[in-house]
Amino acid sequence: MTELPVIDLKDFLNQSKLSSKVATEIREACIQYGFFYIRNHGIDETLQEQLETISREFFALPLSEKMKIHMSLGGSAWRGYFPIGEELTSGQPDLKEGLYFGEELTADHPLVKAKTPLHGSNLFPNYPEALQTTVLNYIQAMTKLGHQLMEAVSLSLGLAPNYFNQNYTSHPFTLFRIFHYPATNSRQQWGVGEHTDYGVLTILKQDDIGGLQVKSNNLWVEAPPIPNTFVCNIGDMLERITGGLYLSTPHRVLNTSGKSRLSFPFFFDPNFKAKVATIPSLPKTSADYQRWDHKSVYDFEGNYEEYILEKVSKVFPELDRRVKKKED
Repeated sequence: MTELPVIDLKDFLNQSKLSSKVATEIREACIQYGFFYIRNHGIDETLQEQLETISREFFALPLSEKMKIHMSLGGSAWRGYFPIGEELTSGQPDLKEGLYFGEELTADHPLVKAKTPLHGSNLFPNYPEALQTTVLNYIQAMTKLGHQLMEAVSLSLGLAPNYFNQNYTSHPFTLFRIFHYPATNSRQQWGVGEHTDYGVLTILKQDDIGGLQVKSNNLWVEAPPIPNTFVCNIGDMLERITGGLYLSTPHRVLNTSGKSRLSFPFFFDPNFKAKVATIPSLPKTSADYQRWDHKSVYDFEGNYEEYILEKVSKVFPELDRRVKKKED
């Protein structure tokens, strides 16, 4: 069981009039937990099953095969594979390997031609062949769901349903990652250490293994997998935009199951050029608590691009070097 709320989106997604009930539930969840589950979200179960099956096939490949699409080959687009220990959380290597994907952009796209970091084409392996189609279909479906959820978040704040679309996410910056946590019984190394997410909204698909933990009221609680649900959490930028009304909640992963674990986080974030600002109509509450990292998201002023690049450079220092050299 979990103490995190489970929100049913069926009426919200199916009716022509937006549901105030869902908006109220999201508001309560974001204020109290910063996390919530969603069910009846409209994402095809067959697509989810295909994604999980194909991902397991990829991670079962020899390391030499996986390294053929290593992130170093993706340049500043920040796409591809990374092996265990290469991604850092709070300066410490994670016990996981993974694949990074984003919106598929061709070489003639204006953002790619301008050598905009974190934008470009994805790196896909030759095997399994179906990974490319499955991932791109999943990104498309999750982007649609992200827009729908941000309508509900807008309503939960007493705003027009298109508030975030008009100001931040008409063309969102989206990232999709597939993480594989190897089988271990160790309690000595975190799959992912304590952290908060950078952006606005994370929509996470879990497999059936578990291991996600959320910090609620200064206590760590389990966020176990619930069939055909996603776990949603707000990120630092939504905390910043809401003036601390909605708090970005620390979470971590510890896989002690003795089995390998997969997770599929999808990040729905502001447009790169969106200027971040607190919603004027909301009360500022940011001074009432101490963040986990002893830093403030309210010190930042500027476009989302500046914020996310600074954060990413700490996770992958090599990317930071590439961006500074303006490599493609």
